[in-house]
Amino acid sequence: MASQGIKGPPCKFIHGCTKEISKLKKDVMMKMNEPMTNVSHEILPIVEPHIHKWNKLYGDIKKILGDGLVATEGKKWARQRRLAHLAFHGESLKGMIPAMVDSVHALLDRWQKLEAKEVELFEEFAMITSDVISRTAFGSSYIEGREIFQMLSELTIVVSINLFKLRLPRIRKIWKTSDDIKSERLEKAICDALLGIIEKREKKVNVGEMDDYGNDYLGSLLKAYHDPDKSKRITIDDLMDECRTFHLSGQETTTSILTWTIFLLAIHKDWQEEARKEVTDVFGNEDPNHEGIMKLKTVGMIINESLRLYPPVVNTIRKVVRQVTLGDLVLPQGIALQIPILTIHHSPRIWGDDVHLFKPERFREGVAGAVSNDAAAAFLPFGLGPRNCVGSNFTTTEVKIILAMILRHYSFTVSPDYVHLPSQILTIRPQHGLKVILHPL
Repeated sequence: MASQGIKGPPCKFIHGCTKEISKLKKDVMMKMNEPMTNVSHEILPIVEPHIHKWNKLYGDIKKILGDGLVATEGKKWARQRRLAHLAFHGESLKGMIPAMVDSVHALLDRWQKLEAKEVELFEEFAMITSDVISRTAFGSSYIEGREIFQMLSELTIVVSINLFKLRLPRIRKIWKTSDDIKSERLEKAICDALLGIIEKREKKVNVGEMDDYGNDYLGSLLKAYHDPDKSKRITIDDLMDECRTFHLSGQETTTSILTWTIFLLAIHKDWQEEARKEVTDVFGNEDPNHEGIMKLKTVGMIINESLRLYPPVVNTIRKVVRQVTLGDLVLPQGIALQIPILTIHHSPRIWGDDVHLFKPERFREGVAGAVSNDAAAAFLPFGLGPRNCVGSNFTTTEVKIILAMILRHYSFTVSPDYVHLPSQILTIRPQHGLKVILHPL
């Protein structure tokens, strides 16, 4: 790649670029601790300061980083993709809407009883999305499922904070850090809890209490786990991996989108009122339903602009499986490409000089109308192609339901104590939470 003009930071022996990345991220955290005065949505220098710096030194967003990605491929990937698709789309998705609405009612009931109307929304949304995903994934076993997802959230934090800490594999067998011990404990607890749910389901089927393993996502996975055709059967490790995928798609991503969309609406009261008017026009005093959700054009525009400014996942990696020509570049087989989603979403060359402004009207004609034809793939909060996020429909449906029900009951403003420091812990989240002041309507 160097012979084709692709340059990058010098890669040090053993630790590569991880020390520089860790230092740049630490420097940002040290500077950003004051309450909000002027909010800037130019978050690339904050969330990915290393990419921001390297772009200036080595050119625009053509970056080749990493040495591969462990992911399922071929027939196994296609089988697992079909299982997830069944859970996240069509009639299955429609059937999840009542559970989503019930969870939001519980949230609103809790808010109504609060004496102080200042709430920390990131934690509130983490709880409600955990409740929704647990009910939809585990059905009657949702209480145990919720505990599993809570442990997965803890594991996510542990893994993320150690992402750029390099240690030799053999050293870990001799000496383990407290985070190593904690992550191993969490993984064992998650596995044990999941096996417990599986055994309960299997026992109910065996004694005749249930006709099959159920119609929820866990039921679908169990049917695949017990498939008579061994070539189609999944392993317990596959089942665990699918629960992790469901957790990322259904909770982490949704929590991030909700948090930043509410944040943007709390700052831009004109768009908050526009969204509230549309929700009232579509639903009146009724709960959200599938047909009405499809009519929320303004809310959809707002969500898309939120996804552009604050994409839940800031980058993704794709492996080149065979040599391919990309523009003037020849990409050899086997290298890994980092797709810098946040960088692309914040590129003035693609989106214009107002790239860092909140302007939902960009999407008035849909995603296709927001950018020129030669940049049609520049909006990719859920990825693109066959490996795009399988839970994108689930996530946007849940976000629309929660936003619609909150907008109908409350207006909201950002607390003066809010510190604007987006950070990356798997997804983009506010480092110090998101405090807002609720105003009952």
